[in-house]
Amino acid sequence: MSLKFTKMNGAGNDFVMIDNRDGSVCLSRDQIALICNRHRGVGADGLLLVEKPGDSDADLRMRYYNADGGEAEMCGNGARCFARFAQSLGWEKPELRFMTPAGLIRARFEGNLVKINLSPPRDLRLAQTIDLHSGTVKIHAINTGVPHAVMFVQDADEAMVGEWGREIRNHPMFQPRGTNVNFVQLREGNVIRVRTYERGVESETLACGTGVVASAIIAHLFHRVPAPIQVQVQGGDTLEVGFSVQEEHVSDVHLKGPADFVFDGKLTLPKPSAAR
Repeated sequence: MSLKFTKMNGAGNDFVMIDNRDGSVCLSRDQIALICNRHRGVGADGLLLVEKPGDSDADLRMRYYNADGGEAEMCGNGARCFARFAQSLGWEKPELRFMTPAGLIRARFEGNLVKINLSPPRDLRLAQTIDLHSGTVKIHAINTGVPHAVMFVQDADEAMVGEWGREIRNHPMFQPRGTNVNFVQLREGNVIRVRTYERGVESETLACGTGVVASAIIAHLFHRVPAPIQVQVQGGDTLEVGFSVQEEHVSDVHLKGPADFVFDGKLTLPKPSAAR
C-alpha cells in the first residue's frame, strides 16, 4: 500500500498529514503506530487525516490519531497544522471551519501564524490532591478538547516530567482513559513556561496545544495571570492563548502559533492485520 504524506510541525509537535478527502485511506491502529514510529516509520507525535465534512456545515473534518494509533478528540498544535495543510491543498479563504470529535474549530490565517478558536473547556477541578509514590501533590484538571492535569512547579527544568507525568497520567482519578499532564512554571507578567507529558505518545513532547491552553486557563484562574498569556514550550517556541472569563466561566478561547511544513514523502505500508 503506497501512501503520500506531508510532515509538519506546530512548535515542535510533529505530525504526519494525509489528504483523505476521497475516503480511500483506511489505516489500522498498527499501521498508524508504524507510520509514527521514529525508527521504522516517518516519525511523529501523531497523524492527521483531512476528510470531507460529512453531514456537518463545516468546510472539512479533522481526524487525529496519537502515536500509539489511538484516535483522540482534539489536538491544538495539530489543528493549526491541519488548517495550514488544507490551505496547501487549495483552500483560499482567510478562515477555515472544520469538525472534530471535540466540536467545531475555526482557524484564521495570520501571516505565518495560525489562530484557532476552540470550544469552551469543561470538567474544571481546581486544587485537587492526589497521592503519588513520592508523596501528596496538588493538581488541577480541565478538559480543553482532551483531558489535562496541571501542576505548578518552581522550575520547569527540574520537573520530573517522565516519572510524575507517567504516574499522574495513569492515576485512578483519571481512569479509564487517563490524562495528559502539564508542568507549569510562572514567570513575570503574562508569561508561563509549560512542559507536557502526552497521553498516547507516553512521553514528553516539545509542545502540546491543548495542554498549553489548559495551563494558561488554570494559571489565570488559580494565579490570576492576565490574558492573553504567552506560553513558552519545550521546543523553544512561544504560543499565545487568549480567552474571556466571567464568574469562572471561560469562553472565546483561542490559540495562536506556528504551523510549519517539513517535507513531503511517499511510504509503503504492509497490509493491515485487521480493520480498525
